[in-house]
Order: sequence, then C-alpha cells, then structure tokens
Amino acid sequence: MPVPPQLVPHPTQLTLLPGRFTFDAATALTIAPGAEGAAELLRTLLRPATGLRLPSRSDGPVVLALDPALTGLGDEGYGLTVGPEGVLLRAARPRGLLAGVQTLRQLLPVQALHDEPVRGVEWSVPCVQITDVPRFSWRGAMLDVARHFRPVSFLRRYVDLLALHKLNVLHLHLTDDQGWRMPVAARPRLTEIGGLPHGGAYTRSELAGLVRHAAERGITVVPEIEMPGHARAVLAAYPELGNRPDRALGVWDRWGVCDTVLGVHDEVLDFCREVLDEVLDVFPSPHVHIGGEECPTAEWHASPVARRRVAEQGLDGPDALHGWFMEQVGRHLLDAGRRPLGWTETGADLPPYFTVMPWRDTAHGRTAARRGHQVVMAPHRSTYLDYPQSASPHEPPGQPGAVVDLRAVHGTDPAPAHWSPAETARVLGTQAQLWTEYVPTAAHAEYLAFPRLCALAETAWTGRRDWAGFQARLRHHRTRLDTLRVPRRLSPTSVQGEESP
Repeated sequence: MPVPPQLVPHPTQLTLLPGRFTFDAATALTIAPGAEGAAELLRTLLRPATGLRLPSRSDGPVVLALDPALTGLGDEGYGLTVGPEGVLLRAARPRGLLAGVQTLRQLLPVQALHDEPVRGVEWSVPCVQITDVPRFSWRGAMLDVARHFRPVSFLRRYVDLLALHKLNVLHLHLTDDQGWRMPVAARPRLTEIGGLPHGGAYTRSELAGLVRHAAERGITVVPEIEMPGHARAVLAAYPELGNRPDRALGVWDRWGVCDTVLGVHDEVLDFCREVLDEVLDVFPSPHVHIGGEECPTAEWHASPVARRRVAEQGLDGPDALHGWFMEQVGRHLLDAGRRPLGWTETGADLPPYFTVMPWRDTAHGRTAARRGHQVVMAPHRSTYLDYPQSASPHEPPGQPGAVVDLRAVHGTDPAPAHWSPAETARVLGTQAQLWTEYVPTAAHAEYLAFPRLCALAETAWTGRRDWAGFQARLRHHRTRLDTLRVPRRLSPTSVQGEESP
C-alpha cells in the first residue's frame, strides 16, 4: 500500500491518489488574478535547486487561483488537487495560496530544499487531494533578539523556516534590560548605548525589509517594546526617564529581571508614545506587544513623583501604577488603530481590551478568556524553547527550569476540551518562546527551535493528538531540516559564543 506524504503539519484532509505529476523545463503556471504573490513565492523557493523558470501561460498545467466563494477555507485554508496532468491550488484568500505553496514544497523530493542547483532528480509530486484549514489563526514563534542580537539575515532565514511549517507570526522581542535593538530617530542613544551589549541594532530599512519578506510568506511580524519594566537599556541611555535619574546605573552587571522600572512622569509617557509611533511606522501588524510583565514596584513606592501620581489618579497605591501605566500606553495604540498585546501573569492584570499572553500557567488563560480578553496561549511548561529538550547530561546548558521535551510541546492544547465554547472562542492560538540569555549563537537558536516548532505547528494547525503518527512523519521531515542545515546537535563552540564552521 502506498505511503501517504509525510507532511508537517498534517493536513486537515488528505487523500492519496494514483500517479505523479512532474515539474520540468516546460512546466508553466496559470496565474489567476490575485495569485501573483503565491506564484512568485513558488518560483523563488524552487528555482535555486531545480532551476525551473515556471513561466506564466494561459494554459499552464499548474493553476493558482483565488475563489472568494470558498468561504469554508477562511483566510489561510486551501484546496490542492494534484493529478498526472496538472496541479490545481485554490484558496479564498492570498494567504491560503501561500500555505498551499509550502505544501507543494514538502511534496517534492527533499532535494528541492537545497539552495544550490541539484542535478539528476525528477521533480515530481504524488497525486493527492488535500483540503486544509488551520485550527487557530495565531501560530507563532517569539524570538528574543534583545539579549543576544541576531543579524537580519538570520531573521529572514528564521522566517523561511517558520513559513515551511505554516507558522504565521514572528514575535520579535526587540528590547529588554540587556539590549535595545529598535532604531528611534529622535532617541539615538537607545541604540548607541542600549545596542552595545551582545551585538548591535537594526536599521529601519532592515526591519522594513524583514516585514516585507515575512508578508510575502504569509507571516506577520509583531514587535515587542518592553515597558514599564525590563527597562535598564532605556535607562542606561536616558536615565531621566527613571525614578532616580541622578543614580549611576550599573546596567550591564548581571542577567535577569530588572530592578529598575520607568518612571510615571509625563516625560516618560511622551517617550513611550514617541517610540511606539515609530514602531507603528515600521510594523503594520494589527497587534503591538508592550510587555508589561515582571514589573517590580519598589522604586515607585520610594518616588515622590510616583506617590503624587497615585494621589492625582485616586489609585489604591503605587502597585496600582502598573495597570494605570499600561492603560495610558494601551489607549495610545487603540487610538492609532492597533491592538495592544501584553504578557499576563494572572489573567486579570491588564486592561480588558488587551490581547494577552498567559505564560505562567494555563489556568491564567482561562481567567483571561472569562474576562473577555483575546488570548494567545504561551505557558512556559510547554512553549519555552530555551528550556532543555531533555534531562540528558549531554544536552547543552540552557535556561534553568523544567525540561520541555518534544512530547510536551506536541501535547499542549491552547483551548482544552473542558473550557466552555465562549472561552474557547477567545483563544486566537498559541506560540513558542525562545529567550536567549543562554543562547549565544544562531546554530544554538535553531537547534533549540527545531523540531519542537514542528510539534507546535502540528498542534496549532490541526490540533491532532496522534503522537505516534507525528513521530513517524517527523522521521522523514528531519531529512528536510537536514537539507536546510538545521543542526541536530551542537559543537562546543556553538554553545560558547562562537559559531561553528
């Protein structure tokens, strides 16, 4: 009996049919209006290894078409029919066609993933009938570039790897205690000083180019600018934005949660709005992440300015300034037509119009959903990829904490069955987090991300709980990752701050 295609994530419905279709030098594309982006992506992805030009022709056997009447496919679903004489890829929306292109890419021989010409391979795909619709609209991966800077070339490659797995959000953690990577024209010291540790900073042009590159692959780049905590890089550059501006900060003396937060005077709020306005110019994403977690309030308790703000606003005390601060910044994003996004530590600590990411406990996601928040599930016990993949003594050192193995990621359910329909409806999806305190190299980052992101893609796209089936498909999919040079293991230099050759 023929073996079905080993696809990751598994399609919603797949039927294997007799025969194969072969792409060759004469193969042309029939491109319906609105399918131009998908056609160009197909050419871009296949040309390096295959050399195929795939020109446009009115009678080309590979047809890419948009049909808005296919409402059951939603924004990202697609239908793919492969017969011996041709290929038909249809979707209701352009992003569905982009997802279908990635499926075609996985159906081809693994050599099609090479970035250099490959000779002597028949570029054929099995005949199939596929209908594929994602379970969740948010299937994300957070990458921390604040603690260890990664050049934009790596980010583009990371986007390509996410797209292959139909993950559709790159959450870019751009600022933290240890670094500030987002350029702000009116505040040059943010990158001149805050960008010094562990790398540098991006240019506006680099970030805009990354956004375009991601959009061409169906991925939204969501920026994160941390506030009011995790702000030591800001305060190294502009100490007047803190609660004790005359203090000489030993800013780069240690890792970890900051013991310094932004002040609450008007100049700070103006600064935050100024920064976010530049972020909005570069990133068109519907959501903008503004952090909000792990915010110590001791400095607000000691600050006369903060205590005066408490009195003016009629707040219960300095601890309540956290919610007040997030409200001021969140409203600015709402007024600009964007949706504020933040980490929640309880499910009930952010204004109700925020989209929230519960990271401490799954139960906090349910609390947030009951409050009316839209929710992106990010519980650390199953989505933190900086945690070790196993308890083996041979595993490279990482973030101290629980082991997050492949099965834990695969088994996560963003909307558990015992939640009510109303609670489930507020879950946008899930994402994995890769914090980089202990991840000094690009090779180490990829090693930690894959294949665990394969498991996240599976649960976020289909919600299948077939662990044995996933393992079987992953064995073949590993050959794709090998072809793409995603490391299965690390050399000592790859975990000591030097890239392996």
